[in-house]
Amino acid sequence: MTDALSHFSAKLEHETDASDVYAAQKAGETFVLVDTRGEDAWAQGRIVGALHMPYREIAERAPRELDPAVPIVVYCWSPGCNAGDKGAVEFAKLGYAVKLMIGGYEYWVREGQPTENDSGPLPRVFDPQVMVVRAAQPAG
Repeated sequence: MTDALSHFSAKLEHETDASDVYAAQKAGETFVLVDTRGEDAWAQGRIVGALHMPYREIAERAPRELDPAVPIVVYCWSPGCNAGDKGAVEFAKLGYAVKLMIGGYEYWVREGQPTENDSGPLPRVFDPQVMVVRAAQPAG
């Protein structure tokens, strides 16, 4: 039991998920959400409020642009992408408190959270495969 407790406790210290990040945004918690994907991915769509800093640029840009006292949450495309992990490593090397948003952009979108691209807001879609979706009740 101690091994499991240690494992999952440590995991939660370094990971978060899309719904918790969205709740933290709505609550006004202080953190920087960083999209670690490349330029084409960023242009296609991103999380509202995120900062674009591809993982290869973090070592150079973060010390100039980000306060090391402010926690960082990183994300990439999906569970099949490790750019978020690479970004988290770079932030950790610099001494930032950092968490990985598991599920990445994919699960943010599937949970219907706000996204945008250079043209503005993107449609919100709620995927019943990853969350409870209820039909709107008629006014009555």
